[in-house]
Amino acid sequence: MNAPDHKVRLGFLPEGDDDGLWRIAAYRDAIAQPAWGVCFNTDCPTEFVTAFTTALAKAYEEGPESYLARPLVGSEDRGSFLGVVPLLQRGWVIDRPRWGVFAIDSPDGLAHLEYTTGDLDPEAELTTRDARWHIWAGTSVNHPYWYATASTDTPVSLLAAVTDSIPPRHSSAGRRNATATRPAPTSPRSPHRGHGSPPRSRPAVPPHTAALLPPARASPAGRPAPAPAPAAGRSPPPSGDR
Repeated sequence: MNAPDHKVRLGFLPEGDDDGLWRIAAYRDAIAQPAWGVCFNTDCPTEFVTAFTTALAKAYEEGPESYLARPLVGSEDRGSFLGVVPLLQRGWVIDRPRWGVFAIDSPDGLAHLEYTTGDLDPEAELTTRDARWHIWAGTSVNHPYWYATASTDTPVSLLAAVTDSIPPRHSSAGRRNATATRPAPTSPRSPHRGHGSPPRSRPAVPPHTAALLPPARASPAGRPAPAPAPAAGRSPPPSGDR
């Protein structure tokens, strides 16, 4: 799906090479490389995708100065810190899980937002999980319940729309929670992010984290499960053809 001027593109890829289901990118020139790109994997809650695309549609109407607004250090409305404010306001805690990575962890430690510092490979940000921003849920960064990534120049207002859509701590009684027994995706992080400890058995999911996890879905008859991501991470970046 393309914007009228082909400078914003959205790809829905249920049969892609990996588990990246939604890939969205913006361009300063319709035939240039993406200015920024985001990816939501197969199990990422639909509410997060909706929050992002809703904010993106509004930014697109405002023009390139909005949907191509690069994060700006020290800016009151474009500083990267604004992307984590909604989570800090809900009691999430700052952490340093690995060298070069800052994290904001949910109170129960099962949902995380990571921000990688330093220089990153622009191509890798668009084609692997080694992006500037990485939101995931689970007990192992290599085997998350779900994840979403965003490259360096993704507007902070769009990131804040996603983090603001993550529900606050509350009881989710009545919401189906079959994910506690569902196998985790097999997409690995690359060594750039670090592997941490070996994957562990999934613990019982607390009620307020269960709201972050999608219900288990039955695969359509005859359709193979998504292929695991290659060692490098994600599939090639979205294009106008997708």
